[in-house]
Amino acid sequence: MAVLLLMPLLGLLIFLLGLIVWSIFKHFLTTDIPSALQHPIKLRILDCIFIYVITLGNILEKLRIFSMPKFARFVQDTLFVKRMDPKVVVTDLHYGTIPVRLFQPKEMSCGSRRGIIFYHGGAAVVGSLDFYHNVCLFLALETNSVLLSVGYRKLPDHHYPAIANDCLNATIHFLRRLKTYDVDPSRVVLCGESAGGAAVAQITQALVGQKDLPQIRAQVLIYPIIQMVNFQLPSTQQHKNVPFLPLDFMMMCICKYMAIDPSWKDALITGACIPQETWKKYEKWLSSDNIPKKFKNKYKEPQFPGPFNEAAYLETKHLLDAENSPLFAEDEIIAQLPEAFLVSCEYDILRDHSLLYKKRLEDQGVSVSWYNVEDGFHGCILLFDRKHLLFSCSYKVVNAIANYIKGL
Repeated sequence: MAVLLLMPLLGLLIFLLGLIVWSIFKHFLTTDIPSALQHPIKLRILDCIFIYVITLGNILEKLRIFSMPKFARFVQDTLFVKRMDPKVVVTDLHYGTIPVRLFQPKEMSCGSRRGIIFYHGGAAVVGSLDFYHNVCLFLALETNSVLLSVGYRKLPDHHYPAIANDCLNATIHFLRRLKTYDVDPSRVVLCGESAGGAAVAQITQALVGQKDLPQIRAQVLIYPIIQMVNFQLPSTQQHKNVPFLPLDFMMMCICKYMAIDPSWKDALITGACIPQETWKKYEKWLSSDNIPKKFKNKYKEPQFPGPFNEAAYLETKHLLDAENSPLFAEDEIIAQLPEAFLVSCEYDILRDHSLLYKKRLEDQGVSVSWYNVEDGFHGCILLFDRKHLLFSCSYKVVNAIANYIKGL
């Protein structure tokens, strides 16, 4: 009887070990680790773990045991322990149904503090208040600011426009209660990473003209996704297999969150879902011609958009809305936006999104500061205090953000 009971456990162990071996093989077959990146062995180990978790999550989801997004978030929150600091009071709250986390420095201040509203990344698949806790703690302490971290709804239970709606509602709630938190209404900064960076662009645009609310002082966008139309930019070609946002994973996240059948992935990548008249309208903002020549190493200009597929367009046309692709907002909206600080990473598939948005803002007279981390990769900000897993580029990102905010 004991042997019979051990058989399933042995089978499970063999399966998990086999999956580890498969993840390692997949990493070496598909992942590109640029030679300029520091600590390649650490990066390879982290990417193998990333592949393993996502793959196991997909298997569990197909077996209807556990959804992949919830499994991935459970693993990340288990592996990455949040840090506490006696100098900061951390409070978990709910704004309606939206969980938020408030970081308030204890140090006495001669006046009202600066306020930061932070939207985490993760493409609605990974990311959580806990996962980004240490980043928020650092920013609150380093800039002596009251920081609100927004825990918006995510997959698998919630699709677009959940992120934008939750971030907007939480932001308005916070802005209307700044006196409660002793925050200076003239010094509120919106800050977000990756999908959270997209939320920053969406929320600052949505708040334009809202005279009954304090005006946002500045927006900080950390390697944001600014458009979901042109997937043939130089950085997409150059870094489509670099951790931790390879093209396949990014397209999976977009399809899941935007409720698009994954069978349309190739049409999205080739641009076959874009009508010619639409491309003519947006080409001035989307074209790779807007990317400086020095970023086009090994870039081959594709035939874009591809042959038009009307069925693909009907399935994906909501990606063309400015609410989903902030790059497409009207000029009069862009011109009223607050000053911006854009952070990009050289070895990131989204690097060129920052460059496109930088030009879009500057063309409308918006003041823009830009910092490109030359040895950076997507998601590196999360490793800045992870001891044996830290990378110098991680410190560069958080320090650049903190210095910018302190200078406001």
